[in-house]
Amino acid sequence: MKKSTKRLSATLSTVLGASLILAACGGTADKAKTDGDKGAKSEGKTYSFRLADTHPDNYPTVLGDKKFAELVNKKSDGRIKISVFPNGSLGDEKSVIEQVQLGAVEFTRVSAGPLAEFSKPLGVFSLPYIFDSSEHEWKFLNSDKGKEMLKSLEASKMEGLAYYDSGARSFYSTKPIKSVDDLKGQKIRVQQNQINIDLIAALGGSATPMPYGEVFSSLQTGVIDGAENNTPSYVSANHYQVAKNLILDGHQRVPEILLASKTVWDKLSDADKKIIQEAATESVKTERAEWDKMEKDSQKKIEESGVKIVEVKDVKPWQNKVKPVIDKYRADYKDVLDAIDAARK
Repeated sequence: MKKSTKRLSATLSTVLGASLILAACGGTADKAKTDGDKGAKSEGKTYSFRLADTHPDNYPTVLGDKKFAELVNKKSDGRIKISVFPNGSLGDEKSVIEQVQLGAVEFTRVSAGPLAEFSKPLGVFSLPYIFDSSEHEWKFLNSDKGKEMLKSLEASKMEGLAYYDSGARSFYSTKPIKSVDDLKGQKIRVQQNQINIDLIAALGGSATPMPYGEVFSSLQTGVIDGAENNTPSYVSANHYQVAKNLILDGHQRVPEILLASKTVWDKLSDADKKIIQEAATESVKTERAEWDKMEKDSQKKIEESGVKIVEVKDVKPWQNKVKPVIDKYRADYKDVLDAIDAARK
């Protein structure tokens, strides 16, 4: 009898101990349920995420990333922490995109250019002279069609959260460029993209695809005559030191995109998705303001360094030259191009 009593006592102790453990583990969830919405945000799950960016620490996109992380932390009462990793410390754009698809990296900021591989409509941004100005571009990006394109990456395990600014791309060279005719015969570095190759051919140049990191030395040694990019990148990569001729033709406006891993996104509660989306949308204001500031600073540095700058006041001769490129791809992007035209009105 004494043995039975002891066994019963031990069993009760075990059950009581297990109950206390379960109560401790489930305390947060139970409190959220009993307190209702009031305690749900502060009592929800905690997360530590990473956000990869290839640009330097003080670059506008990285400052936008940091604002996004700050807002997420604030809106979640510190439950959701996002650490920003600039300078390509988590890998180049291609490898980071792959990591985001797998869920190994939760967030990233990448150019819309390489994302066209995963969502065909995004390839439209490589087409030349389709936007008249920054205002025209952003009117389209904020339209229903622009938002639809942002969400088109879901099938490739990525969640598009927001567009960031990256200005307009223009040509620069070691040789003088005063008009569109001066590009004839010049070897111009481009990103590995068929539309870009077709663009240079239409302008009379010779397209030379190569990694971005090789451009400076290639300009120095004459492997290429020129390249094309936005002015902040022209300065930050020191290309202005070797290619002293810049023509502001603004042939492309390729936005940046802030992305989340769909694998991670699908595991979040609706409330946390809302927090992250709101933070992403609000961070755009900071990134765009920082972009405007850096463009002005870059322009000043370019002028002070003795670069010969030519502003294109009439883009029609350039548009006429590249019309075959637009015609070649019009059928592929008809609905998007129609929406871009509509944004002019």
